[in-house]
Amino acid sequence: MEDEKKKKEAAEAEAVAAFVRKEVGDWDDEVMSRARFKALSGQRPDWEPLYHFWRDLIVKVARHLRIFIIRPSNVNRLWFRRAGLSPLCLDRVLVEMHRAGDLLLPHRDHPNQSRLRAVLGFFWGTGKDDSAPLAGDKYILAPLLEERALEIVNILSENYWTSSCVITMKKLEDICEGSDEAITIVDHLSAQGRAKLLTINKPDDPIQGVKVCLAPGAVSTASSVDYNVLHLIWTTEKLEQQLDLIDQRYQKSRNSALGCLKDGNKRVALKYAAEMKMASQSRERCTALLERVENVLQVITDAESSKKVSDAIQSSTHALKENQVSVEEVEACLQEVAVNIDSLKQLDIALQSTTAYAEIEDDDVEDEFNKLQLDITSEEEGQVPTKTGFDSSSSSSSTKRVAAEVSETADALSDALSNLHLQSAAAAAAAEECIKKPSPVPVGTNKSISKERILEAA
Repeated sequence: MEDEKKKKEAAEAEAVAAFVRKEVGDWDDEVMSRARFKALSGQRPDWEPLYHFWRDLIVKVARHLRIFIIRPSNVNRLWFRRAGLSPLCLDRVLVEMHRAGDLLLPHRDHPNQSRLRAVLGFFWGTGKDDSAPLAGDKYILAPLLEERALEIVNILSENYWTSSCVITMKKLEDICEGSDEAITIVDHLSAQGRAKLLTINKPDDPIQGVKVCLAPGAVSTASSVDYNVLHLIWTTEKLEQQLDLIDQRYQKSRNSALGCLKDGNKRVALKYAAEMKMASQSRERCTALLERVENVLQVITDAESSKKVSDAIQSSTHALKENQVSVEEVEACLQEVAVNIDSLKQLDIALQSTTAYAEIEDDDVEDEFNKLQLDITSEEEGQVPTKTGFDSSSSSSSTKRVAAEVSETADALSDALSNLHLQSAAAAAAAEECIKKPSPVPVGTNKSISKERILEAA
């Protein structure tokens, strides 16, 4: 861990040195360097040009590194070292930047408050020693914070056509390239009224997200629909993570089986082939559930893209009363989705148990084993082995029962959320026409066909 930190600091120092030499043409000039590296002394008019030089250079370096949170210790030790020496004025420069509102403490200062404090301090004095160091080792560059916040909003605008969007904090952290950066961006946008933090309390793992206004103006009040969408997006991300784990386990079992076949250990190779079959079945169930959730999200997205957010809220409230669907029923369906995710985790754990192999039929294992033998033969003949995808052959009766349960849960989720009446006016008219006109289709299928027409109209 310590070695990795040193390597990262060394890489950062090299990047800064290369940029500074390119940005400052006379950086290696001895006379100019001696004047720039001296401490700030005397009256403010005497050292103010030197202060502006270092302040602007610090902002340029941070922008080049694509960061807006800096550590004063790194600025002093790494950024501007020359011949083993660091500028003597950097501590004072950082203090002056903090007083001017260019450096902010995380979760404490607001840019407007810091600038007001700087103006008052200029007229009445701050009463603090000019040489006093900064209180912490993590500060925010206010000019770059505003730039980064606008960049994040633009990135989100490219992926959403609506006036606002709901995303999870994990997704925002991936976009901002760090948790501290994501929290700072949310605080900044919230102070401007353009974002609201959403939290769904769960006993073991609370779900956190943010609603961001992508259009000029303040973000609207978070509704129950926003929380339901957040829960669906969180479920989608969890299922995608589960699929990645299943893929990794499948590839690991396949590589182990190929190695055993090369060594002539057929018994162990059969064991890994059984694991591959279980992984393929788990992936099929997880993929089916993921598609159901994504379809529901797509229906909601299509409805919101055709009207304003306020109209969507009024429409959903009317739909809940008209279709006699309560929010509690929607939450119950979401709870069932969470239960199915837990069952998928248990299936993944069962891959390590030899007793679970009894659920796999011998024919399925033999098919996987034969494919592995074909790969070995292809490699020995000098041919490029074909990539063996996931087998979609028939599964055992227990697997069919689990798949049926997942499908029923997904259908219930789709029905409940589809009835939120986020469809357009054309969808509602199509629904009334289907009810008024009898259809020659058997009675048992009228309900499903009418729902399909409503979704098509949406």
